[in-house]
Amino acid sequence: QVQLVETGGGLVQAGDSLRLSCVKSGRTGSLYHVGWFRQAPGKEREFVAAISWNEGSMSYGDPAKGRFTISRDNAKNTVYLYMNRLNPEDTAVYYCNLNPGNHWGPGTQVTVSS
Repeated sequence: QVQLVETGGGLVQAGDSLRLSCVKSGRTGSLYHVGWFRQAPGKEREFVAAISWNEGSMSYGDPAKGRFTISRDNAKNTVYLYMNRLNPEDTAVYYCNLNPGNHWGPGTQVTVSS
């Protein structure tokens, strides 16, 4: 059974940086993608970034371009999301997702104060 656990969220000020972590456990094989999504109150969940575990190729959604970086540590079964120049519009619950299988973590809250 695949499990994902996100950590690293918190309350920060505008302009600050955060690093989110997504730790994977369980058997998945080597060909899968891990993505970060976020959902703000009253809004739909939106794509932030994704990485191919095998090749390391990355993709970014509009919220992340120019400010966020996704990376992975194979040895630690962990995917990171480095977030810079945070602003209040980045306030959301951030979720980790793994495919195939559409596995989700419980999420971690990020709150950015102005």
